[in-house]
Amino acid sequence: MIQVEAINERTFKVTVTAASTTTHTVTVNPAYHQKLTGGRVEAAILVENSSEFLLKRESNTSILRSFDLPVIGRYFPEYESTIRGMLE
Repeated sequence: MIQVEAINERTFKVTVTAASTTTHTVTVNPAYHQKLTGGRVEAAILVENSSEFLLKRESNTSILRSFDLPVIGRYFPEYESTIRGMLE
């Protein structure tokens, strides 16, 4: 289960409940949010879908505890195209 809580406009607390519960702080730059969603989807939804993307590829205990959303693309080059498809 993924729970996303806005800390402010750019920062989100993501709690992932699985075999063990983890908490992650994810930041979203407004320009990057616009690039991925065209402004059609709230940032919290983008963060939730991005968390789902990560959980399909690694365990919640392997996800960085704090990161900016574009970091996902460094580890998974298919991130941007996949997330756009998930949000359509």
